[in-house]
Amino acid sequence: MSNTAISYDDFLKVDMRVGKILEAREFPKARKPAYKLKIDFGPLGVKNSSAQITARYDHPSSLVGRKVIAVVNFPPKQIADFISEVLVLGVPDSEGRIILLGLESEEEAPLGSRVA
Repeated sequence: MSNTAISYDDFLKVDMRVGKILEAREFPKARKPAYKLKIDFGPLGVKNSSAQITARYDHPSSLVGRKVIAVVNFPPKQIADFISEVLVLGVPDSEGRIILLGLESEEEAPLGSRVA
């Protein structure tokens, strides 16, 4: 883990936004277990993401409707036959399973809101 300091301007380059998962499906072609997510970012549109979150979220349908935080300004990345457009953010639990970053109060942050 690095403790390299960055400037506030560097932080502002990372565009993190609020999105709502519209669809989650199994992704059997991924090298590591993952789901294909379709996420609505409001004015930014609907974006796709591949997320390695199957260890903690064992039913993709349980993800639908969840508000998440994602980096939306990375270049698209091809994973098997799928283009992942955004990086959904999470933190590992004590067993290394990813817990999605989301919102405590769903109604207060409109889709597409930028993390500040």
